[in-house]
Amino acid sequence: MRMVNFRLPYNTGRIALVLAAVLLVGFLLLPSQLQGVFQEVGSPIGWVLSWPLRAAASVQEGIADFWGGFVALRGVAEENKELRKELEHLKGQNSQLREAAVATERLTALLEFKTRAELSMVAAQVIGRDTGNWYRTIILNKGESDGFKSDMGVITSAGVVGRIVKTTAATSVVLLVTDPNNAIAGLVQRTRDEGIVEGTTQGMARLKYIPLLSNARPGDRVVTSGLVGGFPRGLAIGTITRINKDEEALFQFAELTPDVDVGRVEEVLVIQSPNVQAEGEQLGVPAVRPKS
Repeated sequence: MRMVNFRLPYNTGRIALVLAAVLLVGFLLLPSQLQGVFQEVGSPIGWVLSWPLRAAASVQEGIADFWGGFVALRGVAEENKELRKELEHLKGQNSQLREAAVATERLTALLEFKTRAELSMVAAQVIGRDTGNWYRTIILNKGESDGFKSDMGVITSAGVVGRIVKTTAATSVVLLVTDPNNAIAGLVQRTRDEGIVEGTTQGMARLKYIPLLSNARPGDRVVTSGLVGGFPRGLAIGTITRINKDEEALFQFAELTPDVDVGRVEEVLVIQSPNVQAEGEQLGVPAVRPKS
């Protein structure tokens, strides 16, 4: 019996393979369009091939969504970077404005004090500090060319800062009230006891040579006596925090907290003419005229 050969010729198989490859490439390139065509035709082959096409379409959509999200995130990151730069710039401007406002307040207070005090004073700025083991000093931006001389008193609206000990043409060195080498004539405002104010090694101050019978106590205010030096009477120096009495000593002394935080001083007034007055006159008390 003769067998029938159903094998296709070699060229026909090659052509079918090429067509299948072309169709597959078309499916991958245009999956959504071809899927619609196969579904309309209703061919079993189209129905079978629609599944990989659906999968390809889903992958394509997922990639598109991912890429869109990635681009959006990059845009947000760039925007955040620019916003951070702008925020830092605004912070810097705000800091400068606040510093200018604080400086204006300090200078206004100095000007008002200078007007009330009726003293010959010149404003100066602190441009340097030396708080080493030997001396506690500050350096001012004015000197001999501005009329500054040694022993002139240096103050702020809060009280005494120190005295000038050295000058050049354009600068002055001020020995602070907290320096142990400084000495300022002081007065306990309540008891009227006089003494000498000098600094301590701890960066504070004390009033020496208080009489043993004095009833000075913590809380009493100490001011300049105006007897010697470049300060008029009545300028604030500090407040007594402790009284030290030694039965065998001839005097007692008081520890003080200075009214001026000399470590934070930025602008000062230099007294060029102390114009020593009575404390009552500085406070505005009318003078009593003798009867004619």
